[in-house]
Amino acid sequence: QVQLVESGGGLVQAGGSLRLSCAASGRTFSSYAMGWFRQVPGKEREFVGSITWSGGSTYYADSVKGRFTISRDTAKNTVYLQMNSLKPEDTAVYYCATRRTTGRSGRPSDYDHWGQGTQVTVSS
Repeated sequence: QVQLVESGGGLVQAGGSLRLSCAASGRTFSSYAMGWFRQVPGKEREFVGSITWSGGSTYYADSVKGRFTISRDTAKNTVYLQMNSLKPEDTAVYYCATRRTTGRSGRPSDYDHWGQGTQVTVSS
């Protein structure tokens, strides 16, 4: 099993920045990549981006490309989501998740373990 704990959410004004963290523990060696998703009430979970553990290859949704950056610290088993130029429409609960399959995927069903989520609220 893999346990994931997100942190770093909060309230920020439009145009501001936040950095989310996702600390992984347990059988992390079985994971190929880590993904970030977000969800607002009444809507489906939306893919934000992902990063592979070994090579650090990243993949982003068009809605965040150029504003968000994903990085990882393999020594700490932690993945980060740096969010800049935040917009009110970025308001959501943000989740990290692990994936064992290779390649790129933005489908929630391809991800195995999920964190509890952290709220990000961007005020206008």
